[in-house]
Amino acid sequence: MKKVFTTFMFIVALLTAAPSQAQVKFGLKGGLNVTDMSLSKEVVDPSNKTGFFVGPTIKVTLPIVGLGIDASALYDQRDAKLDEKKVSLRSINVPINVRYTFGLSSLAAIYLAAGPQFGYNIGDKNVFSYVDEEGAGGFELKKSNFSVNVGAGVTLLSKFEIGATYNIACGKTGEFNVIDAAGNQIFSKGSRMNSWQVSAAYYF
Repeated sequence: MKKVFTTFMFIVALLTAAPSQAQVKFGLKGGLNVTDMSLSKEVVDPSNKTGFFVGPTIKVTLPIVGLGIDASALYDQRDAKLDEKKVSLRSINVPINVRYTFGLSSLAAIYLAAGPQFGYNIGDKNVFSYVDEEGAGGFELKKSNFSVNVGAGVTLLSKFEIGATYNIACGKTGEFNVIDAAGNQIFSKGSRMNSWQVSAAYYF
């Protein structure tokens, strides 16, 4: 948790150090995840599962027409089903997006956003395991992960935002391992959790 707080405060410090002509707004963001977990169907049958995220956010509009930056510290829960077992990834995610906004009128504008996201697992690492006479196996989540966001949305009245984002995992989110009765690893397969996200934000 200390790493999460330090990362977010460092980002806030950078954003608030923007030029004096920049506009800084703080707010609250929340939304839903629909997770697509990639794992070989020869091992287990993965399927989509919904989750949610919520947390504080900051938006900086730069003194360059249309450009801006936003960052958030989000509690994020993503669930996926492996056969009959549910895998839950609970983390604090820190997305940092570069934005380009173009107005439709004085009441509404459309924005495009993209950028990196840093995730820190705060839930169980070993989400399930089994042991039988032939050996043992289990699925373990990584302590941290890195992903990329690409999205778009609408700003209303300069305070409300509704957006859609696709979060792309870079590297393994978790790993499925199987060992035989003698303790030798006979199978190892990494998995990624990509996710569609629908969000709403309010800026004060």
